[in-house]
Amino acid sequence: MSSVMQELLAQSSFEKLKEGAIVPGVITEIRQNEVIVDIGGKAEAVVPANEFLDVGELQIGQSIEVLLEKLEDKEGNPIVSFDKAEQKKNWDNILTKFPEGSIATGRVRAKVKGGLIVNIGVDSFLPASHIDIQPPKNLDQYVGQTYDFKVLKINLDRKNIVLSRRELIEQQRTEKRRNLLDSIQPGQVRKGVVKNITDFGAFIDLDGMDGLLHITDMSWGRITHPSEMLKQGEEVNVMIIEVNREKERVSLGLKQTTKNPWDEIDRKYPVGAKVHGKVVNLVPYGAFIEIEPGVEGLVHITEMSWTKRITKPGELLKVGQELDAVVLGIQKEEQKISLGLRQLEPNPWDMVRHNYPIGARVRGKVRNMTTYGAFIELEEGIDGMVHVSDMSWTRKVNHPSEMLKKGDEVDAIVLDVDPSQQRISLGMKQLATDPWSDIDSHFRIGDVVQGTVSKITSFGAFLELKDGIDGLVHISQISEERIEKIKDVLKPGQEVTARVIKIDREERRLGLSIKAANYSAEQVAAESAAYDVLNRQSSGSDMMNLGDILDEAAKKE
Repeated sequence: MSSVMQELLAQSSFEKLKEGAIVPGVITEIRQNEVIVDIGGKAEAVVPANEFLDVGELQIGQSIEVLLEKLEDKEGNPIVSFDKAEQKKNWDNILTKFPEGSIATGRVRAKVKGGLIVNIGVDSFLPASHIDIQPPKNLDQYVGQTYDFKVLKINLDRKNIVLSRRELIEQQRTEKRRNLLDSIQPGQVRKGVVKNITDFGAFIDLDGMDGLLHITDMSWGRITHPSEMLKQGEEVNVMIIEVNREKERVSLGLKQTTKNPWDEIDRKYPVGAKVHGKVVNLVPYGAFIEIEPGVEGLVHITEMSWTKRITKPGELLKVGQELDAVVLGIQKEEQKISLGLRQLEPNPWDMVRHNYPIGARVRGKVRNMTTYGAFIELEEGIDGMVHVSDMSWTRKVNHPSEMLKKGDEVDAIVLDVDPSQQRISLGMKQLATDPWSDIDSHFRIGDVVQGTVSKITSFGAFLELKDGIDGLVHISQISEERIEKIKDVLKPGQEVTARVIKIDREERRLGLSIKAANYSAEQVAAESAAYDVLNRQSSGSDMMNLGDILDEAAKKE
């Protein structure tokens, strides 16, 4: 048969080939990016190299089947596809090979909108939500990779297959979780990876499930945020603290994998020992000092200085500062250590008894006043207190402001010293002699005296006499006539002559009479006796005894 005839025959057999059919061919040439296949037509067919899994495995002369997409393109060359032929062949037995729910191995071919195209023999779709447990942000990393997939759905009419990798991962995780929950026990130490960090702790992936590592179980020391200890993706050894199999919850500890520094605390830091540390926190009542990781002591504000008046710790200390302190006490169960700073210095109060002996005369400034006395600063941080009862022999002082004001320089006598209570008692009146100790040398019954009206009350008038001694003129002792209102007769500051008719040593008070100023000795004696009778009878009436009258007057001031 002539070659022309052969050609005609080949052509006619070629023309019998139908577009869309699978035809046999022979590989005639393998180039870098394409493979040339002879399918018996006028021109050879070209197959892109990327349609083959591995071009290196092909050989010249090898027979393969291709799908004829078009008999001739514009140049008269046939268009064929090896990949589509494989897919067409695979589609025919896809259900037998990969029924729904089965597992198929496939290679990710390309990224498309909403997911990836995967070849499992035929092109299938992997939605982005099914790639992993957490949908990945970048899909490019998967292209070219080979994985196992679960066949979710097959639609033969539309030649459509949907795959999932996430479901496989979840299944494996469920199995791992089951195995983990079966084998895990409190006290075990396991490896994990920090999955994510929150304000209250961190979730640790134990390869199968997540466990919670609470912030309080991260360190024996003080941490304010979990990120100080851990970072995402880091591998850690954690101790299993608690397992709840019903709720599938696991609590983890990090500090439990190291020794608790509080176990041997009293041996390490005996009371009285000097320690070195760093200020980690200031609070209104003191400062926390870290003396080793996980061990903090509190210096109470009262233990900072012997003499300085510290109102807030920030006046003396700042966070981060290093310092020495003395251990004052340990409460091991409560994990508390009391520290002192002032114990590093000698206590000036130990010298107080020596510096301020009882009976010594001292001088100082009024620093502060309360209802019961005045505080006198003798040196920085050392105050003495003058009680109101020690301010005057003769006056009843109700408030220190009657005698003193803040900033006044004051002389006083040391009455008592108590270093343990850090108290010094002072007296002002002790600088002078008590006129009442020998009142007879000042006043006798019957004496005519000069006085100044210092105060008027409803029942009488107070007169200030010499030496600061007060006397009371009862309303009945002002005039022979009956007096309704004292202020009609007497005015404060008025000079008055009166007579002493009563001396009450116990109450340290004098009874005076203006009307008796011109009486004879007999009349005075009678008036004095009448005054006593009056006092005895009047304990229930408005004419009280002299002591009560004066107390009443004091209350009304």
